Amino acid sequence: MTQSNVRVRFAPSPTGPLHIGGVRTALFNYLFAKKQGGTFILRIEDTDSTRFVPGAEAYINQSLKWLGLQVDEGVNEGGAYGPYKQSERREIYKKYAQQLIDTGWAYYAFDTPTELDTLRSQYEAEKKMFAYGVATRGSLNNSLSLSEAETDSLLSSGVDYVIRFKMPDNVEVRTTDLVRGDVTFNTNTLDDKVLYKSVDGLPTYHLANIVDDYLMKISHVIRGEEWLPSLPLHVMLYRAFGWEDVMPQFAHLPLILKPSGKGKLSKRDGDKAGFPVFPLEYTSPAGDVSVGYRESGYFPEAVNNLLALLGWNPGVEQELFSLKELTQLFTLERVNKSGARFDPEKAKWFNHQYLIRKSDTELAQLYLPVLKQKGFAPAVDDVAVIVGMVKERVHFVSELWEQTSFFFEAPQSYDEKVTRKRWKGSIPSFMVDVTTLLGNLSEWKADALKQAVSDLITTREANFGAVMNAMRLALVGGSFGPDLFTIVEVLGKKEVLQRLNKAIEILPKE
Repeated sequence: MTQSNVRVRFAPSPTGPLHIGGVRTALFNYLFAKKQGGTFILRIEDTDSTRFVPGAEAYINQSLKWLGLQVDEGVNEGGAYGPYKQSERREIYKKYAQQLIDTGWAYYAFDTPTELDTLRSQYEAEKKMFAYGVATRGSLNNSLSLSEAETDSLLSSGVDYVIRFKMPDNVEVRTTDLVRGDVTFNTNTLDDKVLYKSVDGLPTYHLANIVDDYLMKISHVIRGEEWLPSLPLHVMLYRAFGWEDVMPQFAHLPLILKPSGKGKLSKRDGDKAGFPVFPLEYTSPAGDVSVGYRESGYFPEAVNNLLALLGWNPGVEQELFSLKELTQLFTLERVNKSGARFDPEKAKWFNHQYLIRKSDTELAQLYLPVLKQKGFAPAVDDVAVIVGMVKERVHFVSELWEQTSFFFEAPQSYDEKVTRKRWKGSIPSFMVDVTTLLGNLSEWKADALKQAVSDLITTREANFGAVMNAMRLALVGGSFGPDLFTIVEVLGKKEVLQRLNKAIEILPKE
């Protein structure tokens, strides 16, 4: 297969927000396509009209755009193999469903949902599992048990029907999965899946999926592990259509597991532990809001990096990769078979790494909207100096305010515990002398300021740590913040003297 023939698709259903498991599937498809010089397709599989959610398709497109996963062919992008939305391909599926009927690989079934529910209940009462297949179809209401005349009469009367795949008896279905190796299924373990429903004129996932992959010339199907049980039916469908020689290669990706490592990661896990499981914030039709990675302050490159390493081993010690680097390294051979445990703290670590690697100016520009909301409009160059001092301490841009608020507004209160510990004895009177000293200095640079205060401490035989901690309390309101004299330099002479005088005035004196 030449590189130009590699065509992969990400095919989500617009039934709600895109889970990060789906995002990882999209990412792996994208990386594989780009590594091979191939085509990345976005196909919307909206054949299940009962589960369709307005706005979900737009959400999918916005999510991929935010992550930088450029779609080559799709509903919005167009392409030579459209339409790329299954609801717009109805007539195509009807034709292929009829082909399976004509060749004996499928049959009409007229059983009503109520009749099937009754059968299932009867089987459950006998502690058995009902399956519509080889063992049962001969006694049910379908074109295999009915005469041709009876079948034609039912079809012409307009009653609802489905078309089911006629799974052959006791056939070994063997194929190779690019992640899991050789896999074998026996058709006796499989039921006759519904392929087409007359009630809405739409196919089920199985028929639409196979027909579209064939017509769109998909070379590799890279999808989640949960679709592995569908693989034998899909292989049999390719066989039934006579398309086995152009059947795509399959790769089933491992699950993303809960932080505990037990079970598939769900929205409930995120809600419970306070971390997102969706790329973007999502508001359901009922008004329920689910938090997103973007709105939580994550950078798209951090999310891509995080997800790439969930179930894939790059084979190097390096942990931080750009999308371009991931593309260069990615291979399906290095995708793991076992599930990958999601670690919320590791997710924060990735974001921290990308945050500290941003230039101070870029970070300042990201921080400016936060400052604007707080009522401040400082120059970007001044903010760049400030964020450069504290960015090692935060995971998200939103956390910068907690670390830098004192640069923009004087403390309105002072930490009581720190005050009791640091503002006592001779310190209040000594701070008067420090204030006088600073007021008389002409050079306002951190090194010179520190030297001047240090000389005063030495001359007076005071405790260096006690004085520094008291100064910090007066300037920031507590015992936090970056280098003290850098703070003093950035705040400026007037502001420092005002804050020191205020602390001297209102903090207790022994």
